[in-house]
Amino acid sequence: MSPAPTMIGFWPRLPRMHTSRCCRTGKTFTASPWKASNNSAQKNFSPTSARAATCYNGPMRLHDYAPRPAHIKWLLDADPAIRWQVMRDLTSEAPNAIAAERSRVATEGWGAQLLALQSPAGNWGEGLRGWRDDLPKEDRCLLITLYSLVVLKDLGLDPAAKAARKMIGRVDQRLVFKRLNNRPFLHGETEPCINGRILGIGSYFKEPNDALAHRLLGEQLADGGWNCEAPKSRRSSFHTTICVLEGLLEYERAGRKSLAVTEARKRAENYLLERRMSRSLRTGEVIDKRWLRFSFPAFWHYDVLRGLDYLRDAGIKPDSRVSDAIETVMERRHQNGRWPLNLLHPEHIPLEMETGVGRASRWNTLRALRVLRWYNN
Repeated sequence: MSPAPTMIGFWPRLPRMHTSRCCRTGKTFTASPWKASNNSAQKNFSPTSARAATCYNGPMRLHDYAPRPAHIKWLLDADPAIRWQVMRDLTSEAPNAIAAERSRVATEGWGAQLLALQSPAGNWGEGLRGWRDDLPKEDRCLLITLYSLVVLKDLGLDPAAKAARKMIGRVDQRLVFKRLNNRPFLHGETEPCINGRILGIGSYFKEPNDALAHRLLGEQLADGGWNCEAPKSRRSSFHTTICVLEGLLEYERAGRKSLAVTEARKRAENYLLERRMSRSLRTGEVIDKRWLRFSFPAFWHYDVLRGLDYLRDAGIKPDSRVSDAIETVMERRHQNGRWPLNLLHPEHIPLEMETGVGRASRWNTLRALRVLRWYNN
């Protein structure tokens, strides 16, 4: 395990938000000019008026949102899947040290456990009794397989590892969509939210699927995103759009970068950014308050932390359109400097990682800290 690094130079600035801590309860309050829905309210905002509306005992210091050595030590005292990403995204360790830690995902902890649960048939079972009983057994198996593969990718399982090659070989050779004339699993099915994930999985673990990518490009809606209910619905869905965006990013990274794919991603990224990562264009209100609560795994669900982490991963330069979402991330932090697990989604994989809703979550803390670092750098 690497020693906790120093934090000097880590956090150069913060967004222009005023955060106060109550002297009695310790609760924090944040006021922001970006909360307003019109320009005049932004111009009239002042920290003084914000303080008057809260219990005030001095503003939060600039470095209060940067990780302390204790935070880093807590994150490193974790599964290899978290450790190697902390070393890459927060402490900037040497590449060989990062690679060595990442290699342990295939042989230790969550990664090794999930790999061991794959059946010889290539799937991860049909799920818990009562889960998605509306679906045929075959479809339940394929959904859980999809979710398990996405988690293995998110853990950072090295696709070159022997165990990873064996795993994806089973998927490629043995799994099919029977209702689609035995179409191979990695060739995708009919819904863009699923095909975006399959495109990402195939590009990461095996090879990019050009036909699947081209299909997704052809299904992009006029507003820039995607929706599994199209063509019945012509409005994009945040849920579907983030799934496709993540898939297209992996497709590009697998050597399929092109003007068409780059432009499609840019249109979809602007779809999120124009809506300030969670808001209605028409009313300016948050579309779904559940998007302000963070969970891992996300499965197919959108939330603002997932959206911001995608922008960070894609190397998008942050601007004022992410300010509301960044403020939400800051507000979700507990006073101990850790972010809690806000909820668990009903979807299922045969592996339990963090299950204590309300308790400190290393996944959420890691992702929140690297998003804030991206924003402030």
